[in-house]
Amino acid sequence: MAADPTTRTLISHAQLRRGRGRVLYWVVLSVVVAGFTLVFLGPLYWMVTGALKSGQEIAQTPPSLFPRHPQPGNYVDAWNNLDLAKLLFNTFYYATGAVVFQLVLDTAAAYALSKLRPVLGKLILGMMLATLMIPAMVLIVPQYVTVIDLPIVHVNLLDSPFAIWLPLVANAFNIFLLKRFFDSIPEDLMAAAVMDGATPLRTLWSIVLPMSRPILGVVAIFAVTAVWKDFLWPKLVMPSPETRTVSVGIYAFAGGTPMNVVIAASVIAAIPTVVLFLIFQRNIMSGLTTGGLKG
Repeated sequence: MAADPTTRTLISHAQLRRGRGRVLYWVVLSVVVAGFTLVFLGPLYWMVTGALKSGQEIAQTPPSLFPRHPQPGNYVDAWNNLDLAKLLFNTFYYATGAVVFQLVLDTAAAYALSKLRPVLGKLILGMMLATLMIPAMVLIVPQYVTVIDLPIVHVNLLDSPFAIWLPLVANAFNIFLLKRFFDSIPEDLMAAAVMDGATPLRTLWSIVLPMSRPILGVVAIFAVTAVWKDFLWPKLVMPSPETRTVSVGIYAFAGGTPMNVVIAASVIAAIPTVVLFLIFQRNIMSGLTTGGLKG
């Protein structure tokens, strides 16, 4: 396909067709791609190979690039000694609840702001988005005070899954993503549903949600990864060993466990989220881009 002659780029098409310009272009592109690949995949490589090394090899300086004598038994030791089955089950349970709460409540909020258009809806949305400017660490103390003594009902939520679920529901970013997607749904469909006698709830269930599967998948994946990778908040609100998440559990056992076994446990903990992304990466990309289209 011929290039559009009206397109303006940093390097013109005439320069790219010349021998020197073409070589320079591919050299710069290769260096940039290799650099970013090293930055993003380098830590993963060291984690996977470090889990196969012995305790002496992983502590040596300078570190070795490849394991001299791979020890896959480190993964077995990590699974058994750190009780990863229990930790992974706890984390999966919290992640599932977070997905359900966010899909129900954030979808309802976004639908109301996008299609029902309540009074002061723009002001409410602006105040929600303003919370994205507040550092997460600043909110730790007020959230913790709220969790240990829930207002009105005065219930202590420590070691309760609601201590993880409820703060995740108030996610302004997800509400904004959902609203932008709902805005792209043609108003003609909404008007046709109203003419057919559909209530707002029926319209949401029969028209909006079936068309919003890509963005709902994105929100669900964001919810899962937020629970899976979080450390500080679960450590504060889940002090009991029986309710720990996988990240907190690995940290708790790290003190008396060989470093290679701890790294092997980290690899096992990272596998579910990596597999989840590889399976649903097409849905993630389509959900993030479709919301910006009109029609």
